[in-house]
Amino acid sequence: MIPTQKQILLSGVTRSAPADRVFYFFSMHSPAALPDLLKQRIVILDGAMGTMIQRHKLGEADYRGTRFVDFAHDVKGNNELLVLTQPRIIQEIHEQYLEAGADVIETNTFGATRVAQADYHMEDLAYEMNVAAARLAKAACAKFDKPGAPRFAAGAFGPTPKTASISPDVNDPAARNVTFDELVAAYLEQARALAEGGVDLFLV
Repeated sequence: MIPTQKQILLSGVTRSAPADRVFYFFSMHSPAALPDLLKQRIVILDGAMGTMIQRHKLGEADYRGTRFVDFAHDVKGNNELLVLTQPRIIQEIHEQYLEAGADVIETNTFGATRVAQADYHMEDLAYEMNVAAARLAKAACAKFDKPGAPRFAAGAFGPTPKTASISPDVNDPAARNVTFDELVAAYLEQARALAEGGVDLFLV
């Protein structure tokens, strides 16, 4: 079942996470599995995705893959696109973190909102990216999941390159390049796609 806006905003148990991030549990793994694990020990979160991607030294053609070979705009640097064009690389990174001992891995969706993807003219792919990213993370978890040591896929939400609180024009303090309603719609779309892909929790 795809969660509604109310279910997403009010879902499950909320706990503090590293830095300024927050876990929102609505687990599809087991409603009590992760909270119970947190009561027993420190849960290990994976590391950065971007620096792991950089190790592969991917070029424009790698980012495009075969599907976007004729796309009209440059896409190098759009790491979220790799869940569609280089899924093997993304899943291998997930598996490396799990092999190193991570209990929770984050989907490669930090910039996979419609608002952020507009910078690459790929906003219409946002939903597909999030579903694909969630399924890759869940597939990696399934390979390492075992009784007494569950692995969890966290749907990762990141900021957008636009802000609703600061004007992009020094001559017009009231100007905004995105509205609050547009941000709500973008994050709701992302949440629904991640849920469809099967993540166990949201990491905001």
